[in-house]
Amino acid sequence: MIRESVVPAPPVSAPSLAPHEIVPLLIGATVGEVERELVLQTLGRCGGNRTRAARVLGVSVRTLRNKIRQYSADGIDVPVHQE
Repeated sequence: MIRESVVPAPPVSAPSLAPHEIVPLLIGATVGEVERELVLQTLGRCGGNRTRAARVLGVSVRTLRNKIRQYSADGIDVPVHQE
């Protein structure tokens, strides 16, 4: 059986905050809030490209699309694709 090779997505640059600055931001946040922020920031750094963001996050495009739909329904601004 021949498997299609998976080309890893280009790395997304790390945030400019040091670990000792990031952890206090996470304390008191729910897992859902942290996940939402990770999804939104990844989308932003991927120029709104859902396929690339899904690859970086390790989720399917369908899962990412469902999360985006929920965030939009909740009134949260979601980065749009920039060409």
